[in-house]
Amino acid sequence: MILTIWAFFYVFISMSFLLPFGFIAMFFYALGLRKSMRLVIYRIAQGWARSLMLAIGSKVTINGKENIPRGEGVCFVCNHTGYFDIVLMLAHASRPIGFIAKKELLFVPLVNAWIFLVGGLFIDRSNIKKAFRTINKGVKRIKSGGGMIIFPEGHRSKGQGLLPFHAGSLKLATMAEAPIVPVVLEGSYDVFEKNSRVKKTSLNITFCEPIRTADLPSSDRKIVLCDKIYSVIKEKLDSRQ
Repeated sequence: MILTIWAFFYVFISMSFLLPFGFIAMFFYALGLRKSMRLVIYRIAQGWARSLMLAIGSKVTINGKENIPRGEGVCFVCNHTGYFDIVLMLAHASRPIGFIAKKELLFVPLVNAWIFLVGGLFIDRSNIKKAFRTINKGVKRIKSGGGMIIFPEGHRSKGQGLLPFHAGSLKLATMAEAPIVPVVLEGSYDVFEKNSRVKKTSLNITFCEPIRTADLPSSDRKIVLCDKIYSVIKEKLDSRQ
């Protein structure tokens, strides 16, 4: 219980303390220093994510970091076990990244500001036109050399193993025609959600070999891609058991 109280206290204090620096960086970003300020914002978020893991005593094993493309847009496609997945990716993706967040998070204080600052895009799945505009923003970001995260299961698996992928969730990746890096995340559900208490645990993140979407047939690209990525992640998870 003490670790849980400490973790929530640390999250609130650290996010509140760093928020003004994030907004200052966004101010200069708006003035035209986009590339440098995007990196500054990412470094702030990365430092926060790594400090949080240190604060709760979790150790991370990283594999396949050499598979992360440099100097071009990329889409990370990850299994989604728990809330801590985003923290893991912020800490170890080694490049600025954004992600698609459900619109409900827009109304969570502090969290909404940081999602916006690190490049998150809020999506309204109940409105097709708005959802498509959000996806187009993500596509433009990838095509301009940025990175985006996709969780194709649609929601957290909460210890149930790898859930079926929604082929439509890969539209961001197929439209951008950028390299896709399947990412296997393990242990984040155990950090808090499993027992509703924060605990020290071992975390693993594996970056698999990138898949070139442009090399896949355009006719059934989404289905082929969905099956391929699912198989890669499932094989890695099964090999751990």
